[in-house]
This record gives sequence, structure tokens and C-alpha cells, in this order.
Amino acid sequence: MENSQISDYLSRKCISLLNSSLSDLIKAMWVSVDFCIVPIGSGVSLAPYIAATQKVIHQAGLEHELGPNGTSIEGEWKEVFECIQACHQKVHSMGALRIYTTLKVNTRTDKQQSFHEKVDRVASALSESKN
Repeated sequence: MENSQISDYLSRKCISLLNSSLSDLIKAMWVSVDFCIVPIGSGVSLAPYIAATQKVIHQAGLEHELGPNGTSIEGEWKEVFECIQACHQKVHSMGALRIYTTLKVNTRTDKQQSFHEKVDRVASALSESKN
């Protein structure tokens, strides 16, 4: 093999290893998201669409919480984003031709912390500051 062939081979091998490592990290990455899905041109009331997406999320078995302006979901990266895709598919199947979604994504690599723990931590800090 010539030097250029060896170099090309090693470059391809490194890229392949990097991609597989990144893929493994994403597969195992814990994620917490807040998202708000809004069908465009489907009237004023979003309740039927929100109820339908809540059923999809519940069926996915992911930890979630409905809020006044969106839904929080947490779990493994792949499962959470597959769930969001399923929510889109459900809303489209209900007749929405267009959907606008806002999405906030939070990941940590040092520990797994639920959104409930984050809220409890702030509540605890508030209690301490009152004393």
C-alpha cells in the first residue's frame, strides 16, 4: 500500500469509529425536553390535539408532564425523539396540514436528573433563602 492509500484508509477508519461512538452516546443519552406542538390552520382550540399527543406520550411509556404552554418529556434520546415524531404523525392524521413545534432540549453527561428533581431543587433553594 502507498502512503496516500494508508492515510485514506486510516481517515475512513477514524471517521467510522467517531461516528459509531457518537451514535452510541446519542443512543444512551438521557434527555429532558419541553415541547409545544401547534397545528396551523386548525382553529383556536388545541385541546383535542394536545389530548391526542398526551395519549401518544403515555403509550410510549415516557415520564412526562403537561403544562399550560407545553409538555415536558424525559427518557433516552432515541425514545423521546421517536415519541415527538409519533406526536407529529398523530396530529397530521387528525387533519392538520402544517405543524409548528417549539422544542427545548436538555442533556447531561455527568448524571441523570429528572425534571421533578430539578424543580424540587429550586423549591428547596427558595425555602432556604426564606430562613
